[in-house]
Amino acid sequence: METRHLKYFIAVAEERHFGRAAKRLHIAQPPLSQQIRQLEEQLGTLLLVRTTRKVELTPAGQLLLDRGRRFVDALEALESDVAQVGAGVTGVIRAGFTGTATYRLMPIIVQSARRRLPGLRITVQGEMLTPQIEAALEEGRLDVAVLRPPVRSSEVELKFLEQDELVAALPADSELAEKGTLDIKDLAEQDFIGYPAHSSVNTIFMDACRQAGFKPRMVQEATETSTLLSLVAAGTGIALVPMTSRMFTFHGVAFRPLRNPPPVDLAVAWNRNNRTPLIDNFLALFDTLPNIAPAAAVNKGLST
Repeated sequence: METRHLKYFIAVAEERHFGRAAKRLHIAQPPLSQQIRQLEEQLGTLLLVRTTRKVELTPAGQLLLDRGRRFVDALEALESDVAQVGAGVTGVIRAGFTGTATYRLMPIIVQSARRRLPGLRITVQGEMLTPQIEAALEEGRLDVAVLRPPVRSSEVELKFLEQDELVAALPADSELAEKGTLDIKDLAEQDFIGYPAHSSVNTIFMDACRQAGFKPRMVQEATETSTLLSLVAAGTGIALVPMTSRMFTFHGVAFRPLRNPPPVDLAVAWNRNNRTPLIDNFLALFDTLPNIAPAAAVNKGLST
């Protein structure tokens, strides 16, 4: 049985008239009558009782009408669902966010997706380090992520979002907190709390200290920015963190700007071998972010 035959039969059965059914289907009446006869021959049973004035259903015809409607409805729903997935309108996106982007950008992106892509479901992993994100993108465990470059993998492509800068996070009762702008070299004798050694921010921080002529004395590491700032508030040491960390309200932590602060970029990333219409639609959301510079496609080194 062909779907076309079933749709023709349903039209005749609902209209109880070949002429009206032909008009509804936008075909001539004789070919429609022929298609119904072919269907009855294929099934080996009479489906319709025809008279000069009307058409009546046989018991077999009534059964085919009842079940056929459900089949056609399910088929049309399937066609619509497949088309929407193919167009990137529905589906699942697994998104990762680094550090403070978890708190600052993730809520905005999820809210924007709910408005613009209501058929999209997002699963989120937050407070991730760039190396973790990079590995997850390579291995297909994440589809899209916000991270801090650089990345090493040739499979990971980036769009630049914005440039941040490092600031000093100090215990509020420290002498340094009484000053305004600080030089990095002024911090040489301090105990430091930092992100793990393989993180992008830690690499930038270590390079800045080296250029200032000293190797920082690391006393503790913290993966999450919230934990790092809690340790600063406890007086364990000081830290250099992205300026957006100032969005955190921590009693006992003072933020001070640095003279010639090291820049820290923020970018959205994906696996170049896993680009789909759904990912394209999700990436387009980042171009609508408020207070974020329009993203320009660049390579993994963020060069233009």
